[in-house]
Amino acid sequence: MNVAVLASGTGTNLQALLDRVHRREGVAIVAVASDKADAPALDRARAAGVPASSFPLDQFADRRARDLAIADWLASRATELVVLAGYMQLLSGEFLGRFPDRVINVHPALLPAFPGLAAVDQALAYGVKVFGVTVHFVDGGVDSGPVILQRAIELPDARDAGEVLERLHPIEHELLPEAVRLIARGAVSFDPANARRVVIER
Repeated sequence: MNVAVLASGTGTNLQALLDRVHRREGVAIVAVASDKADAPALDRARAAGVPASSFPLDQFADRRARDLAIADWLASRATELVVLAGYMQLLSGEFLGRFPDRVINVHPALLPAFPGLAAVDQALAYGVKVFGVTVHFVDGGVDSGPVILQRAIELPDARDAGEVLERLHPIEHELLPEAVRLIARGAVSFDPANARRVVIER
């Protein structure tokens, strides 16, 4: 399966994919795109020999035009699955329509709780004792797509978002590659009786 990754920042989740699934078990990362020209994730891709390109919004008429340009570039790389790994932009419906049920995201919360930006800060403000990570399909909403994988961690005394994120990163780095492996293997499907329920064949 040809996988493309979209990332806005340092690219630690991209690195986990490069280290754990790239050129293994039938998975190849064929493209990395970013909305930021200086995103360190692009350097990680190039260091691994993966084509990388940036699509800053100010170079396009609007977000839709930018998303269509990204979609065209990914399609030219024969992309079959798009992974959002710290990509901090909402994708247009036109982009998602190019890759139906083939865009996934990793989120630092146990969805449907605390969607959107600053999820850990939201959780801390709410006073939760259990945090976690979700890998989910992307739909037209904000972190509202069907859940693929989740893992929780108890942090009853957590007070600092940075410290919580440090505990969540290793979970992200395990769950995201695992989700890609499962999808590449054809082990992920939707329950015919409930389109929101993801069925995984282990």
